[in-house]
Amino acid sequence: MILTVTPNPSLDRTYEVQALKRGEVIRAETERMDPGGKGVNVSRAVAAAGRRTVAVLPLGGAPGALIAELLDAQGIEVAPVPIAGATRSNIALAESDAVLTKINAPGPELSEAEQELLLDTVRRQSRDADWIACCGSLPRGLAPSWYADVVTRAHAGGARIALDTSGRALLEALRARPDVVKPNAEELAEAVGRPLATVGDALKAAEEVRGMGAGAVLASLGADGQLLVEDAGAWFATARVDTVRSNVGAGDSSLAGFLIAGGSGPEALASAVAHGAAAVQLPGSVMPTPADVDPSAVTVTAEIPLDRELTEPVS
Repeated sequence: MILTVTPNPSLDRTYEVQALKRGEVIRAETERMDPGGKGVNVSRAVAAAGRRTVAVLPLGGAPGALIAELLDAQGIEVAPVPIAGATRSNIALAESDAVLTKINAPGPELSEAEQELLLDTVRRQSRDADWIACCGSLPRGLAPSWYADVVTRAHAGGARIALDTSGRALLEALRARPDVVKPNAEELAEAVGRPLATVGDALKAAEEVRGMGAGAVLASLGADGQLLVEDAGAWFATARVDTVRSNVGAGDSSLAGFLIAGGSGPEALASAVAHGAAAVQLPGSVMPTPADVDPSAVTVTAEIPLDRELTEPVS
């Protein structure tokens, strides 16, 4: 079972439009409404793969009730933490050229009692978990060290932790030594405090993040592929993508694929890249099923192209 923890979930509305024109009325071609938040998306991808998952998340108001209903319809067990504030709603606008514009609300502020209930719910639900995936931003009220506390408590209970967050929350959590962290290129550059222009730069940064406390680093480099750096070695993987429709939740689908395949080694990396590639070819934040995933489109190598320039370098 894969347990996910999403401290700041959302109700996501995605609209596909031809193009954004500021100040004009824009008619959407399609619209979707999905339960959102990085950990929620990981649970959705795990469930789509036919695996058991439990989602721990604070829920409040009408948006929170709708999230629980939508997750239940997808076969996801929900361990809700009732809160007084309303769960946030986000909007994504996907243009025909695959450019995505997102508007993310800040979310509610959690009281001290709600914070403690969230931690206690994670503790109770983690007893049967193979992995605990802690994902996303922290809502108002939670200290940057909150994820570090979760990692420490999870390890005390014998669980493995995969962490997908950024900024100070990531740096604080690294001190508690999470088993896997999954930064994108921008988050990786922020963690080490310097720009990334090549795959080699990303590799060095991933090695530094391991030195800060991460057991392994699964780094997403966008269209350029993914890096996995762990005790057993380092690998680089790419995938063929025919058409990009939306990258919403693609990184979360990738993390789900990684954990489903065991959470270590080149086979898990291949699964991560295959799931991420499948996700970007689907509309909105739709998570891929096994029928959507094409392992044959993935190439994994230990011969990392150090001088390869990133399509979107991080300054």
